[in-house]
Amino acid sequence: MYFEELIKRIFPTLKRITYRLAAGTLLFSYEDLFQEASLHLWEAFQRGELKDKTDSYILQGCYFYLKNHIRKSKVRPGMVSIEDIMSRENQEASLSLCLADRRQEGFLDYLNDKLLAQTISDNGLTPREKELLPLFAEGLTTREIGKRLGISHVRVVKLTSRIRVKCRKYLDIK
Repeated sequence: MYFEELIKRIFPTLKRITYRLAAGTLLFSYEDLFQEASLHLWEAFQRGELKDKTDSYILQGCYFYLKNHIRKSKVRPGMVSIEDIMSRENQEASLSLCLADRRQEGFLDYLNDKLLAQTISDNGLTPREKELLPLFAEGLTTREIGKRLGISHVRVVKLTSRIRVKCRKYLDIK
């Protein structure tokens, strides 16, 4: 199998996948994602990983690769330590200035998210579920988390699902 033949066969479906994924993100255009998928396929082809694989299998791998690429490329909010702010001389003044600072756009959302995460963590998560949260915050994939904790990626998915169920009572999600 030649790489050009593979691309010609899967081109229309791969283009649809990149259009669909690009519609959900502002960071990448469909051309960017198509180029990223093509590069991923080329590297896999060079390593011999695509031999005897069906087109469906290859396209699904591209889809998951692109989803992970988009997730890892998202801009993460800057970390702000409340302890540092509170330790300054004018504790209340500095906190209110920081909260009112428009350059720190999203700070209130970040603070609200941190408080919500702490509330959820303190009320009903098992120790194993609590171990997952900081690893997801680091941006690790499900498989990387499983490897770090010494459990399968399937177990990580199940634990994540249980966390979501427990979170629903604190969020307005039905």
